[in-house]
Amino acid sequence: MEDRQMLAKMANTIRFLSADMIQKANSGHPGVCFGLADVLSVFSYHVKHNPNNPKWLNRDRVVFSGGHASAMIYSWLYLCGYDISMEDLKNFRQLGSKTPGHPEFGEIPGVEITTGPLGQGVANSVGFAMAEKYVQNLVNSETAKLIDHKIYCFCGDGDLEEGISYEACALAGRFALDNLILIYDSNHITIEGDTSIAWNEDVKKRFLAQNWEVLECRGHDYEDIDKKISLAKEIKGKPVLIIAHTVIAKGAVGMEGDPHTHGAPLGEEVIEKSKEAAGFPAKEKFYVPEDVLIRFRCAKEKGELYEREWKKLLKEAPLIEQNEALRALQNPDFSKISWPIFKEGEEIATRESNHKILNAIARAVPGFIGGSADLAPSNKSYLENMGDFPNGRNFHFGIREHTMGAICNAMALYGLVIPYCATFFVFSDYMKPSVRLAALMKTKNYFIWTHDSIGVGEDGPTHQPIEHLSQFRALPNFYTFRPADASENVECWRVALELNKPCGFVLSRQKLKTLKPKRDFGEVRKGAYIVKKRENAKITIIASGSEVMPSLMAGCHLENENIAANIVSAPCFELFCEQDEEYKRKVIDPNTKVLAVEAASANEWYKYADDVLCMESFGASGKASDLFKHFGFTIENIKERAKRLL
Repeated sequence: MEDRQMLAKMANTIRFLSADMIQKANSGHPGVCFGLADVLSVFSYHVKHNPNNPKWLNRDRVVFSGGHASAMIYSWLYLCGYDISMEDLKNFRQLGSKTPGHPEFGEIPGVEITTGPLGQGVANSVGFAMAEKYVQNLVNSETAKLIDHKIYCFCGDGDLEEGISYEACALAGRFALDNLILIYDSNHITIEGDTSIAWNEDVKKRFLAQNWEVLECRGHDYEDIDKKISLAKEIKGKPVLIIAHTVIAKGAVGMEGDPHTHGAPLGEEVIEKSKEAAGFPAKEKFYVPEDVLIRFRCAKEKGELYEREWKKLLKEAPLIEQNEALRALQNPDFSKISWPIFKEGEEIATRESNHKILNAIARAVPGFIGGSADLAPSNKSYLENMGDFPNGRNFHFGIREHTMGAICNAMALYGLVIPYCATFFVFSDYMKPSVRLAALMKTKNYFIWTHDSIGVGEDGPTHQPIEHLSQFRALPNFYTFRPADASENVECWRVALELNKPCGFVLSRQKLKTLKPKRDFGEVRKGAYIVKKRENAKITIIASGSEVMPSLMAGCHLENENIAANIVSAPCFELFCEQDEEYKRKVIDPNTKVLAVEAASANEWYKYADDVLCMESFGASGKASDLFKHFGFTIENIKERAKRLL
């Protein structure tokens, strides 16, 4: 460890770079940047990373759950030598800059994942740790550890108050994730004041009860910080919480411990006094002492050395089998998937056909992993004969939808696995923050939501998703698939695996009849396609999921009355919206009236339809067949609704 004087200088450089960024932007959160700077300066000597290659596989993953500390994060990344310039720091929080208000994955190398909503990063760190444990079981041996890094997460009081952190940390303790170290910036301050106004639990006891090892350190004592991080790295069999007792805005003259420093600039006068007190040039902005920069930039040389040693290990002759396993994870080959085939007329729920599809993908793609929020028997998400985590590929998340989504976001960004997670569609409400961040990051992961409509039946309106389709269709960078039958489900998965963006699969509880296999499935990738075309059509009926079959039958009934109707299956509304006008006119004849049919609120279909037969209320408790009749999703009502448009 460096001497105390140099560590203080390093910490103060982080503090004042952050303060200058926030002051110039007139926006930001200086309190945490000052309070955590001492811990971060010591941490710099422990973390294994390579700023020259931020995607090096065996790097430590560093997650900043408190994304509002972005000025500190960017300052640290700059000092370490990542691809971020002084000009980027000066453009903090400005439109079009690389340094947004909260760290965003893909904007700056070194930012492992997008955090922002408090608690997300805690769950993300558990996801990284779980992904690593799975990969270790595939590629490590007793004599050679190809993957052996740590996951570090910095969090604060607000992160631990959020319920998602309880869910995530309980899982981490249950699975003894000893590759995870959580560094808790305990300053007892939130926006409204001291945390005691709303929170008085014993955090240490909470984590001990969740099977964590708990260490404590004085967060401004460099020797103590170093000692506890060193100790945490050696602990086996449990994840580790380091409680760093800090003072918010430490080093800000006259404002130490002040809640107002959480989310407002310190002001020029306070910054100048603070710099002067620390021995820094009071008037100079964005000042970095040369000796400090040299110390931080050593990370580049050390990182190159770490990576060279790792690559040397990969070349060892006894590791041929392990290398092959690693390459298979790095290069998933979807062409090897032997897709299930379903017979015309076969009645099978799309949740059940999805089970066969998941298993087909998993047999061909070793990095395809996932699980359910305690609903695998109902949503058919279990991978047969593939074991349970940590030794297998099935993850039991427990009844924890929110953290399940955040964990899978991190798994998707780990670099070697492709995750899916499953629950009932109505419980996607609990997942929305994580799904939104998946869309923001464009992660390649899959959300499986079964029991998709009033077809849930007797469980009633509390379990019948009505507005959910519309909610996810409104989400940028997200694709929601609602297949009409088993065969279309296969084609939806083919498309989804190629998208490299998060996708949701909305699947039926009830059995659906498999339609004729002669459909032009090449058009599924365009979101909607004609399943039945008639000459001189007067009306187009668009439907998805379980409403496609009654729409097809309604078209036949209309034909018996000399009314020609084209029937369109729309498994992915978002993909259809992306198509050019020529294709849209091909699918929806502009000379026809248009009726959309979905057992959901479905208001988005008014973008294309003259009328929408949809849910205009919550559902009800009863047999699924009775509910579809009660709410008008019958062949006869679809026919009559169509006739009204003519």
